[in-house]
Amino acid sequence: MTDTPAPEPTQPPISATPSTAVLRGARLEVTRLGKAYVHGGRPLPILWDVDLSLERGDMVAVVGASGVGKSTFLQLLGTLDLPTEGSIKFNGEELTRMSSTRLSEFRNRHIGFVFQFHHLLPEFTALENVMMPGLIQQQSQAVARKRAADILGRVGLSHRLTHRPSELSGGEQQRVALARAMVLEPALLLADEPTGNLDRATGEAIHNLFLDLNRERGSTLLVVTHNHELARMMPRRMRMIDGGRLVEETEVDYRTSPATMPSPPVTPATEDPS
Repeated sequence: MTDTPAPEPTQPPISATPSTAVLRGARLEVTRLGKAYVHGGRPLPILWDVDLSLERGDMVAVVGASGVGKSTFLQLLGTLDLPTEGSIKFNGEELTRMSSTRLSEFRNRHIGFVFQFHHLLPEFTALENVMMPGLIQQQSQAVARKRAADILGRVGLSHRLTHRPSELSGGEQQRVALARAMVLEPALLLADEPTGNLDRATGEAIHNLFLDLNRERGSTLLVVTHNHELARMMPRRMRMIDGGRLVEETEVDYRTSPATMPSPPVTPATEDPS
């Protein structure tokens, strides 16, 4: 009797089910993070003593005034810049001690980015733009093409694969950028004002895509935005104040909902300066 050869192991599907996807998200521990730039020969602190904990699969919006340090914080989390002090642990691994080469490899494999400006390569098609992260990771053309086509289909652009960015609307360009960020199924997805250049309806559609893809693929998601209405679509919301301190927001936040603010205390008539 001849032995029947054992079947070759099959590759895991590109899309994971929610139960397995959540396990692949990043757990982030940020402790006393600080960043200062040198200006006029003196250190100019932007962030200091910032703490944050994100669990695997968390979906968080960070809001705050312009200039408070939100984008700087996002760049530090994404290893695009190095902190002056403090710790960033990614699934228990300290990022601030990695070499630049190791950080570059780590970033490509584990972190996805979506910015206000899509940063698509104008000479390449939508499909080719989304293939780039896989090709950088030395995936074969066939594998990178299949993954890119699959995720573009998921964001509703199967009919735009061969179109260049100039042939796409603003919302479509941002969908391509989101597909590019998600194609390698990163453990951490960071978005900086991803709907800042879009109209309200398109922005809401993009935010819904973020939430849907997060639930399907399990990435930990952190979105920085000025848009309070879109931030409220996220399960967890935080406000950044001067120095980068992060404060949890409740469902009804008096600072962003003036109509619900409590009345000020009544001043006794004897103290009325008029």
